[in-house]
Amino acid sequence: MYYRSLATAVPTQSWTQAECWEALRETESVRRLPGRAAGLLEKVLLGENGIERRHFALSPSAGLTELGAQELNEAYEREAAELGGAALVRALERGGVSGVDALFVCSCTGSLCPGLGSHVAERVGLGASTHLADLTGAGCGGAIPALHLAAGYLALHPGHRAAVLAVEVCSAAFYLSADPGVLISLCLFGDGAAAMVLDGANVQESGRGFSRFSGLHWPQHREKVRFVNRLGKLCNQLDRSVPEVAARAVGELYRQGEYAGHRVVCHAGGRDVLDAVEQELGRGALQEAREVLRRHGNMSSPSVLFALEQALRAETDPARYWLCTFGAGFAAHSCALEPVAAGATH
Repeated sequence: MYYRSLATAVPTQSWTQAECWEALRETESVRRLPGRAAGLLEKVLLGENGIERRHFALSPSAGLTELGAQELNEAYEREAAELGGAALVRALERGGVSGVDALFVCSCTGSLCPGLGSHVAERVGLGASTHLADLTGAGCGGAIPALHLAAGYLALHPGHRAAVLAVEVCSAAFYLSADPGVLISLCLFGDGAAAMVLDGANVQESGRGFSRFSGLHWPQHREKVRFVNRLGKLCNQLDRSVPEVAARAVGELYRQGEYAGHRVVCHAGGRDVLDAVEQELGRGALQEAREVLRRHGNMSSPSVLFALEQALRAETDPARYWLCTFGAGFAAHSCALEPVAAGATH
């Protein structure tokens, strides 16, 4: 499977962490919080957490935490289709193509049947015979499993072209309670989408191929990071041990292969998570992931593709990359993106 193009999209409105606190502190839901919980929310939003700004499709100042389950899911259906469609259109334009034979979509911040792929395909104008596949339940780690699905499809159809779309409207899944993990989640996540166009055959002179997909799942840690349903709403469950668990999982995947010459492109899970992963790998700063976190917060599944886009833009010569993601399950995933010679198979 060969890389052709990559593009990202975020909502137009963005908020600094301080602006988020000023908006939230005036809401009834925050006023109802116990003083200690409200103090934690203020401390995290106004403290040094590696995030300067986040983009939201749903405004924190519009009573976001007061919305009901139906309103939130309707907002997800509307905003995810628009945001995902924008990213896919840009990726198609950058790739110099008008469509794809298959679309693989990963998203976890809402629930739709038919899936989000149907809505995005209609918005973008993909043909009726386009193969659509939606991946749900993979959480923040979903982009690499979606790429793995695309690789399997293109192995069976080497003359085809596919797209992978990771899109999350985290603002449609914000939940507020006095639970520290819930409060910290409210301070970390933002909205975004990333789309990648992929070829089944190596048609570019200086192509790049995906390979060495790997993953692990540790169900014994499932309750440490996951969505739970509370009165019909999605509520992010987040344990304080997640940075340690994520670092161990990423380290285990890294040691399975020969990646010493690869640049590490990682999911921007949070400042403490990146600190732990850096220490585990001993490879220095995960600069792209930290920059994505600074500018956008944790966008869940699209984050790693935002980091990859940044790395590709900055390179002077084609580099080898090792991509890694992690999240609900507890699960972690990785793959390699490497230069290949013209006409080579991968």
